[in-house]
Amino acid sequence: MVAKFLIASCLVATTVAIHVAGLVVTVKAWRSIARLDVRLWAINWLLVRFAWWLIVVHLFEIAVWALFFWWQNCLPDIESSLYFSGATYTTLGYGDLVLPKEWRLFGPVEGLTGILMCGLSIGFFVAVVSRLYVVATKTGER
Repeated sequence: MVAKFLIASCLVATTVAIHVAGLVVTVKAWRSIARLDVRLWAINWLLVRFAWWLIVVHLFEIAVWALFFWWQNCLPDIESSLYFSGATYTTLGYGDLVLPKEWRLFGPVEGLTGILMCGLSIGFFVAVVSRLYVVATKTGER
């Protein structure tokens, strides 16, 4: 049980590290947000790109969990592992696929991790929109 707890802790740490790296890449790519064009379509396009990038980061994190489940033969194939991991990470939890008894506590851990990472993404998205608002109000556009 202790070994599985340590493995789960490593998966959580890996997920957080991937997410933070994804956010750092985003911040560095758009560091010049203060000089941003604040017209409607420019802001829309920026937020669409942020959303796409955040989804890619989340999909990569889901894939890490899925690869682990597949590697441990928890699920029959990689497709099932990706499906299970995606449903669990996003807390949809369909229940049509389940982990073997010895691995079943990993489901709730992945679900909690997904909730935390989605919350972190939402916080980041709110920060970006807040920054856009500040820039727009300084330039006199709303």
